[in-house]
Amino acid sequence: MRISPRFGSHQSGMVLVTSILLLVVVTVLAIGMFHSFGLDEKIAGNTREKQRALQAAVSAQQYAEWWLATGNATGNITCTTLITASITSGQTCLNTLPNLVGAGNVANVPWKNGSNNQVGVTYQVPGMVVAQNANVTAGTYYNYPVFYISYLGVGPAPSGVGTGNVYQIDAVGYGGSPSTAAVVESTFIVQTVDIPLDNP
Repeated sequence: MRISPRFGSHQSGMVLVTSILLLVVVTVLAIGMFHSFGLDEKIAGNTREKQRALQAAVSAQQYAEWWLATGNATGNITCTTLITASITSGQTCLNTLPNLVGAGNVANVPWKNGSNNQVGVTYQVPGMVVAQNANVTAGTYYNYPVFYISYLGVGPAPSGVGTGNVYQIDAVGYGGSPSTAAVVESTFIVQTVDIPLDNP
C-alpha cells in the first residue's frame, strides 16, 4: 500500500492573510513616520519664527534704551498715536502702556488705545524687509518692531547716590506673520552724574 502526500490541504489561504496583515502594519508605520517628519518641520519653523520675533523685539528695546541714554527724553507727554523713531524723534509717555491698552495686557498686539489708534514708536531696523500681507516670503517680517516708553517717575539711582528718572520700556517684534509676535519689557533709569574735575 502506497500513501501519497497531500501538500497544502490544510493551509486554506493563511499565507495570503498573513501577508496582507504585514502589509497593513508596514503601511501604518510608514504613514506615521511621514507625519512625524512633517510635524518636526513645523516645530522647527515655528521655533525659527519665534526667535526672529524675539530678536526684532530686543532690537527695538535696545534702541529705546540707547535713545534714553543719549539724553533725548526731554519731556513726557500723553501718547495717543504711533510715530516713527529717529534720533530727534521719539516719545516718553505719561500714560503707562498697561493702563492704555485693552484689559491691561501688553501681550495684546498691536497696541491700541481706547480710540482704536495704534500707539508707540516704530523702529525701522536697517536692512529689515517688511511685507504686510499673506504672501510673506522667507526672510521677510510681517511688520517693523514697535516700542513704548512709559515714564514711571523719579527713583533712587542704582549707585545709591542721588536719583534718576525711571522708565518702563515695552517692545514688540514680529516674525513672518501677525500671529508670530514677541513682547519684551525692561525698566531703565537715567541719572545725570556730576563728575568733579580735579584741579592740577
